[in-house]
Amino acid sequence: MRSWSFDVKRLTLGEMTERSLSEIAGGASLEAADPTSARVRAVAEARSAEPGPLLEILHDVQNEFGHLPESTTPVVAEVLNLSRAEVHGVISFYSDFHTAPPAEVTVAICRGEACQAVGAEALADYAKSRLGVDVGAHAKDGSVGLEQIFCFGNCALGPTASVAGRLHGRVTAERLDALIDDAQAGGSSS
Repeated sequence: MRSWSFDVKRLTLGEMTERSLSEIAGGASLEAADPTSARVRAVAEARSAEPGPLLEILHDVQNEFGHLPESTTPVVAEVLNLSRAEVHGVISFYSDFHTAPPAEVTVAICRGEACQAVGAEALADYAKSRLGVDVGAHAKDGSVGLEQIFCFGNCALGPTASVAGRLHGRVTAERLDALIDDAQAGGSSS
């Protein structure tokens, strides 16, 4: 009869949770398999010594990728020694953070009081109808998204809209049509 023996090290629960896959024989770090995670870690570590760096790190990551990749929460939490819940709470609280890639063309309508007074609500309703998406949503094909902003600081020229990153004042439904058509065609009219 054969006898089998195994070399097993018993770990406490604390030791198991502190060890990453890369420390276990045969394991590989998350960054080795995922270059996005490695880049998120590099961005986070570059600011980790600053006081209260979480918001700045999230902005930096979003600026680099156009959104916050899935690995952002666990990687940033680890780098800053925060819980994933704390990082997720900040990401989900601020509407400026996006966890999905942006649309090819983003239309943002100012919903501030000054713009509301000169027709921004009607413009937003028109944009929803024209684009076929609700505020805060993207078309299924990712071609266009509609967002609301509560003041671009362009109050004297309301209603104001941003189309494909360019700010426009005194926007009418007709002008919005032309701006969207131009942006979708790859143009840059003003």
